This record gives sequence, structure tokens and C-alpha cells, in this order.
Amino acid sequence: MAELLWSLQDSQIVARFQRRCGLFPALDEGPQENGYIVKNYFYYYLFRFSAALGQEVFYITFLPFTHWNIDPYLSRRLVMIWVLVMYVGQVTKDILKWPRPSSPPVVKLEKRVIAEFGMPSTHAMAATAISFTLLISTMDRYQYPFALGLTMAVVFSGLVCLSRLYTGMHTVLDVLGGVLITVFLIVLTYPAWTLIDCLDSASPLFPVCVLVVPFFLCYNYPVSDYYSPTRADTTTILAAGAGVAIGFWINHFFQLVSKPAESLPVIQNIPPLTTDMLVLGLTKFIVGIVLILLVRQLVQNLSLQVLYSWFKVVTRNKEARRRLEIEVPYKFVTYTSVGICATTFVPMLHRFLGLL
Repeated sequence: MAELLWSLQDSQIVARFQRRCGLFPALDEGPQENGYIVKNYFYYYLFRFSAALGQEVFYITFLPFTHWNIDPYLSRRLVMIWVLVMYVGQVTKDILKWPRPSSPPVVKLEKRVIAEFGMPSTHAMAATAISFTLLISTMDRYQYPFALGLTMAVVFSGLVCLSRLYTGMHTVLDVLGGVLITVFLIVLTYPAWTLIDCLDSASPLFPVCVLVVPFFLCYNYPVSDYYSPTRADTTTILAAGAGVAIGFWINHFFQLVSKPAESLPVIQNIPPLTTDMLVLGLTKFIVGIVLILLVRQLVQNLSLQVLYSWFKVVTRNKEARRRLEIEVPYKFVTYTSVGICATTFVPMLHRFLGLL
């Protein structure tokens, strides 16, 4: 068994998968792009696109879109499970400290996350968590063929998992480990999902707990021998989750929006997508994203200025941003504000503009 598991960690398996998909190391001739040769552009674009579906930029657009245009009930569950899964995955990486596939023989297509460790694949974890949480949460809320929903969940998570092999960022064991950890967390937490739906009706002390606990976890993140973006990414994710939770609490406590029903009757037919619905949805999305970007930039600049002044650091010192006492507070404040904005102020703006 141990030999089988170790074989799945072999970089040669990843390299062979890349070669079968038409991705080769750069040679003296051939259509080269950034140190590699692409001989099958179908797989290249398919897996590069699939890899993007597992990155933060997808989730910070998909999750708000779900909240503003589809169902706040679903977005709340998705965000909370996503935050839990990503935190466990990121911490596990920096505890195990397993290296990524070696290059050569593997061709690595992504540069930003090379400094991070490999086990488990958080892309695989996030994709599995989002797709199957969405499936489980919609089964008794909307009427659609279960086989279709299951197929879409498997295809979505499967493509993201395979993309991590194609881009050379993970071994087979990294990907399988991420999927299994996510399945375990979903099974473990599923009985408490209804509790998540009731968090916005908690006591006035709820926001304090939601702020203190994630901040403590970020500030006491496992120490690495060298800098990697893992701590910053984890802080961003936990802060956004805290902001979303506080935003729902604000909505309920101050009765800013109507509370989503805990259970709705099965919708016989999901409304067809019309031109008017598409235009309205895109308008709400654009308005929301613009406001979020403005809030993000404003809060980030203000928090950095305060921290630079407090710790007497030269402004625009990029290295200073990586210091624990600066990186964690400014990231946490910035993305908590983003989460609150997305769940509270954006819907208020939508209502003011007559988009609801």
C-alpha cells in the first residue's frame, strides 16, 4: 500500500500525462511558448481554462454572482464550505511541506504558486467542495435531473483536478488527497449545514467571534522557512468568509433585507434564461463588482497607510507588506470589508438603482 501511494507521488507520472496531452519541454525547434512546446492546443486551452476555474479570481466572481443573481441561501453555504476547505488545505500544505513535482521532467506552466508546497491540491479541494456543495444544496430546492447535476459536478471537479496535472503543479497523490479531504469535510460538516443557515440570527456577540477567531488563525498560521503567498491567500479567504458572515448578520439584525426562507417548495421549472434576465444579471454583477473594487482599493490603501505609519515603515515597500504584523492585518481588514460590501451594501445599491 505504501509503495502504491509513493508511486502516485512520482513526477514521472505527471510528465507522461503531459506528453500524452501534447505538452513537451522546450527544444531547439517547434512552436515554443515560455519554455515549452504545445503540440495539442485542444488540451492546452481546455486545461488552462479548467485551471482558471480553480483559482481565486473565479470564486470571487462566481460566488458574488450567485448571491446577487441566483440565491443568497446557496451563496452563503458555498462561501462557508469553501472557506473551511481552503483553510484546512492551506494549513495542511504548510504542515506536511511536501514538494511539488520536480522540473525536469515535469513542465510547469504556472509561476506564482511555485513557492507553495504541493500536498494537498487546494484547486482540487475548492472545485470538489463548490461543485458538490452546490449539488447537495439544490437537490431539495430546485427541480432538475439529478443525473445531470451529478454529471456537471463530476465534470467540473474532474477537469480542475486534471488541469493540476497538466500544468505540472501537482502529483496524482496531491490531487487525490485534496479530493478525499474535501469529501471527508463535507460528510463531517453536512449535519451542521442547517446551523450555517441560522447564523445570521445569532446574538450581537456573533460578529466579535467571527472576527476574532479567523484573525487569530491567520496570525498564528504555520511558519514557513521562506516566504510563500500561502499565508496571504489564507488570510484573504478567511477574511472574505468573515465579512460574508457579518454581512448576513447585519442584514438580519437591522432588517435590511428579507431573510431567505430556510426551505422552499420544489420549483417545478427553473425559469428559462431570457434576454431581459441576462441583461439585468450582468448589470447587477457589473455594478456590484465596481463597488467591491472601489471598496477594496480604498480600504487597502487606508489600512496600509495606518500600518506603515504605526510600524514606521517606508511607504510602498513591497518587502514590508510581507511582514506578519502588516500582511495579516491589512489583508484581513481589506477582505472583511469586501465580504460585508458584497452581502450588504451591494444589494442596497441594487435596490436603490431599481435592479431588484
